[in-house]
Amino acid sequence: MKIPQIKGVIDRRILINYQIDKEILENYLPKPFKPKLINGKGIAGICLIRLKEIRPKGLPKQIGISSENGAHRIAVEWLEKGIKKEGVYIPRRDTSSKLNNLAGGTIFPGIHHLADFTVSEQENNYEVGFVSKDKTFLSIRARETNIWNKESVFSNLQSVSDFFEKGSVGYSPYKNDFDGLELKAYNWKVSLLEVENVKSSFFENENVFPKGSVKFDNALLMKNIEHEWISLGKIKRI
Repeated sequence: MKIPQIKGVIDRRILINYQIDKEILENYLPKPFKPKLINGKGIAGICLIRLKEIRPKGLPKQIGISSENGAHRIAVEWLEKGIKKEGVYIPRRDTSSKLNNLAGGTIFPGIHHLADFTVSEQENNYEVGFVSKDKTFLSIRARETNIWNKESVFSNLQSVSDFFEKGSVGYSPYKNDFDGLELKAYNWKVSLLEVENVKSSFFENENVFPKGSVKFDNALLMKNIEHEWISLGKIKRI
């Protein structure tokens, strides 16, 4: 079933980003995906996104739904008909919405795990987390800042903003294929977050990411972004 074109508003999007050893990601990623590198490091992370007014394009926003969602993401490259493409591989999605959970692979790409989300937003401070039924969890406490992390593999905010804007195409595993979806943001704008604490069962799993192979890099914030989700069809597993 072809995923319909979806329209809505990104009410709040937090991008938590890690630098990861290239060899670890090469072993983890399914073909045809390979890690996209910045200064020799792979980039992966988690997107915490609150969506509102989500509905098929052409329908009124009053019927749209809202939800909190989390997506584990890895920046990747791959060849498509001999042409190099770039985007993100999304091994896992979590959601507060029962509709998203039921419609994963049809209206929405990939499997969506149902999870309990907790959110606290006061002035420029953010506390967001989730725990899914299989005990996958994430939590972050952060605040808005203008201070750049000098240990980042990126040179500045503009370079990391450009990196993720170019990586607006995402592929999620579903059955024997990868479902593709493109985020088309009408206005792309990111700001910095200073992270006081972050915990991730995925990136702290030393069976997947051995100790010392993962390092926090930066966190970004986006707010009030009108957008569309556009289906890109499927990529076959190799």
